Amino acid sequence: MKRISVKMVRKNLLDIPQFSLPEGFTIRLFRKGDEHHWARIETSVDEFINEEAALERFNKEFGPYIDEMTSRCLFIENEHGEPIATTTAWYGDVNGDGEIAGRIHWVGVVPEYQGRKLSKPLLSAAMNILADHHSKAYLTSQTTSYQAINMYINYGFEPDLTLPNSQEAWSLLEDVLNRSIL
Repeated sequence: MKRISVKMVRKNLLDIPQFSLPEGFTIRLFRKGDEHHWARIETSVDEFINEEAALERFNKEFGPYIDEMTSRCLFIENEHGEPIATTTAWYGDVNGDGEIAGRIHWVGVVPEYQGRKLSKPLLSAAMNILADHHSKAYLTSQTTSYQAINMYINYGFEPDLTLPNSQEAWSLLEDVLNRSIL
């Protein structure tokens, strides 16, 4: 599938779907030093070529806000206490016009734990955090993450058509997901 960037917006943070973690898993907030777990998880899902590159990005993007990460970044741990999934309930300028909104940022589940019903509880927890700080949310993704995009649609996120190639991207997603989106 052609990889095209997409952006999605949720116009409000009311009525967030809620899902519980499967037995044996726990969710917790970021603790200082967890950047190494973040780097390992994000590298495992092919967001970075290696953990050093991931740590460099983490430090650039979140390093100045490490204290905020302790209330906005989440990890799911397996039964052995090992972090195996993460996302951040971050924020940003949604349209480049100075309007700050909540942002679902850097969602990752280690491949051997994918398909175990962890993404929905992780997304619910992150969106609950966003709802405490923001009135709307957005996220960015790509067409190759169509399964995640399907979940985001089910959570009330809608296509933002302002990115280049948006029409092509969403047409492709409608085909692969076999659902009407636009």
